Amino acid sequence: MDIFQYAFMQRAFAVGIMLAVIIPCIGVVVVLKRLSMIGDALSHTSLAGVAAGLVFGINPILGAIVISIIAALGIEFIRKRIPKFSEMSIAIIMSAGIGLAGVLSGFVKNAANFNSFLFGSIVAISDFEMYLVAVISFFVLLAFILLYKELFYVSIDERAARLAGIPVISINFIFTILTAITVSIAARTVGALIVSSMMVVPVACGMQFGKSYKQTVIYSIISAVLFTTVGLFVSYYAELKPGGTIVLVGVVCLVTTIIIKKLMGKSIS
Repeated sequence: MDIFQYAFMQRAFAVGIMLAVIIPCIGVVVVLKRLSMIGDALSHTSLAGVAAGLVFGINPILGAIVISIIAALGIEFIRKRIPKFSEMSIAIIMSAGIGLAGVLSGFVKNAANFNSFLFGSIVAISDFEMYLVAVISFFVLLAFILLYKELFYVSIDERAARLAGIPVISINFIFTILTAITVSIAARTVGALIVSSMMVVPVACGMQFGKSYKQTVIYSIISAVLFTTVGLFVSYYAELKPGGTIVLVGVVCLVTTIIIKKLMGKSIS
């Protein structure tokens, strides 16, 4: 257990577990709303905020949060204007974000700082970033708990939610902000290129065990915490990239779970 004698690994575990709790909360709603690719769009767009932060001398995570919020609102705006082709909104915003990131990255003096956001650098988290993640995680989790029922109705059927008297527009706006913020801070740890995997894979595992919305959320969080913990241990002792290792652990567990359930189903029948 010598892994915990290093301060950077202590911060990595603290940040990883905090994110493992809030990412599935957002991921469950995203998956149920059939917007699984929104994580990809916002994470890629957040790179523009990272580049802007590095160019103008502000914290890259703060820059990523601002740009991601703007991008998320843009997706929601376009999605409402063309509801029959709502998936186009994700492609449009992601294209704009990648283009802007490509242009701004040319002005970044230290390319290593920018590249660290592509695949994440959870072991390089600073004290400020750890406290920032803690504060954001608290508010995201609090908002999810307070809006639990509303988010459930909106994720299942927006029309029925509207008939039930739920302020769908306001709930979607709040959820959009929460998603943007969560993706932004997660991009720093697991990387902008694979953050959407952390939003979807634990939820997919949770769906294998959960028989209800509540159970799915709980099992998704448990899965995410397990993937993060095992991934950090494996990456430390095998000297691998933490972000990619965490995601691969999750994918292996998901595939294994699906295979076992299928084999058990055959044996029972």
